[in-house]
Amino acid sequence: MSRGVRVILASQSPRRRDLLDLIGIPHEVRPADLDERLQPGESPPAHAERLAREKALALAAIAPDAVVIGADTIVVLDGAILGKPASEEEAAATVRQLAGRTHTVFTAVAVTRGGAIVSGVESVEVTFRPLTDDQIRAYVATGEPMDKAGAYGIQGYGAVIVERIHGDYFAVMGLAIGRLVGLLADVGVSYRFGEGLVARES
Repeated sequence: MSRGVRVILASQSPRRRDLLDLIGIPHEVRPADLDERLQPGESPPAHAERLAREKALALAAIAPDAVVIGADTIVVLDGAILGKPASEEEAAATVRQLAGRTHTVFTAVAVTRGGAIVSGVESVEVTFRPLTDDQIRAYVATGEPMDKAGAYGIQGYGAVIVERIHGDYFAVMGLAIGRLVGLLADVGVSYRFGEGLVARES
């Protein structure tokens, strides 16, 4: 149990909630409502980091006593951002684009505490296996792609279509755990096994 540290996750992603639960960090979930459109001239990693910071700051403004975690994940192929599919047809088209190729996942994490904010971005290369149209249709029919950037979930059925990754697996899931723990330390909060988060004395 985290001692004296209130943690808010500024995200509605069930994968991010699950990852915080996995490492024993109790938290509240309070999604931030933002305009997530790409700004002119903004690179994909800069876009992800800006959104992660804006999510964290939006909740920090109404809960200044809390440690707020914001995160954003972007899937990029050939310089284009592949967002969450709006339909099964769009999901199939996205998976078809990714099949047999390597794409990049950028996951940004931001942490606020006491008026301070720190952030960073993890970059991961993910390669898909070649897939037949029947395999793509069957994967989309599971429903898994529908709420995910890039139309796949590496922690579910999507594990079968991923050939290899180079980088942080948890970043592909949506929350770079190692990066998060480092950022928490930067704002004076330590992670302890079996205890969760402990605020360091100033």
